[in-house]
Amino acid sequence: MSTPQPVPWETPGPLTGPIGVPLVDLLDRVLSTGVVISGDLVIAIADVPLVRLSLHALLSSVSDRVPAPWPDSGPL
Repeated sequence: MSTPQPVPWETPGPLTGPIGVPLVDLLDRVLSTGVVISGDLVIAIADVPLVRLSLHALLSSVSDRVPAPWPDSGPL
């Protein structure tokens, strides 16, 4: 049985099979639009929760065309 070959990213017509996306294109799309990552981790023993960790992260790019909301270039 042969392994299916990835379909090139810019192919005219309907796509069939797995799509090959270069990592650079994927990062460019994620940083241009932004992405939010959130999750929870609970460590429990005998169904008794002991530790809960919450993760909330925003990944986005920064543009020079958008002015900073602070008058003195930032809170730091």
